[in-house]
Amino acid sequence: MVNVLTMEPKHLKQWREANGYSQARLAKALSCHVITVNRWENGAREIPSFLELALGYLELKGDKPEPKPNLRTKK
Repeated sequence: MVNVLTMEPKHLKQWREANGYSQARLAKALSCHVITVNRWENGAREIPSFLELALGYLELKGDKPEPKPNLRTKK
């Protein structure tokens, strides 16, 4: 029997935030619904085993989203 380790919800959220993705942007990049990403991160749905490969591809692709400018400035 093969023991397949899967990504934990907290690791997915950490990866997403470290790479500048919102849940919506990541969902679009993965061609899934934003609620699916949300459920993965909250542990309501099991993270598929292929997700680590997909995230690795996004890193290699180098298509990080541009950071949004902070429109709220303190005076």
